[in-house]
Amino acid sequence: MFNVAIDGPGGAGKSSVAKAAASLMGLSYVDSGALYRSIGYVLSKTGVDLNAPSAIEEKLQDMELELFYQDHAQHVLVNGEDVTAYIRTQEAGNGASKIAVLESVRNKVNEVIRKTASSLDVIMDGRDIGTVVLPDASLKLFITASSEVRALRRLTELEAAGKPHGDLETIKREIEERDYRDSHREIAPLKMAEDGVLLDTTDMKLYEVVYQVCRLIDEAREKRT
Repeated sequence: MFNVAIDGPGGAGKSSVAKAAASLMGLSYVDSGALYRSIGYVLSKTGVDLNAPSAIEEKLQDMELELFYQDHAQHVLVNGEDVTAYIRTQEAGNGASKIAVLESVRNKVNEVIRKTASSLDVIMDGRDIGTVVLPDASLKLFITASSEVRALRRLTELEAAGKPHGDLETIKREIEERDYRDSHREIAPLKMAEDGVLLDTTDMKLYEVVYQVCRLIDEAREKRT
């Protein structure tokens, strides 16, 4: 299949770019991070200690994780419950960052998204997509931006959604702490694939990033033919 893998730190706008490019280029959009956030949210909601790997793995054994599409939108089921509406919360994001270091969690998520990528032409964003999950993807991108810009984007998103949030400096600090955890974890630390393409979006508008991604997809398709 023709697959596009997008890696990068939290808050870089990977999902927004991937969704737009999917619509324009006729690809199925898969947000792998949504699966991690879903697990993180459910574990937090049920009171599981996210700093206790044994407790997480025990819960994981009986957890059913499923990805499905409705009205052209991706949804995630955890134990039969659609948790899609809750995965953009700070609670879900922080939970995802903590549990993503566990091999058992990563294996469960990867099983679901690899199955999707084996049957559809997809564009997929998240952690370690080009380096671990889809190492043979036709195109691998690493989308990033400065922590200041990512914090501002996150603040704007939370304000627009009417969700509670801290000030800009607090959000920036949380993003930088998450960057450090993701880049220094023992299992599959966040990094760009050796054959990946770097896109620093600090000084770019969303439409400019989408344009560049679509151009790179066209070039990758031409190479295959």
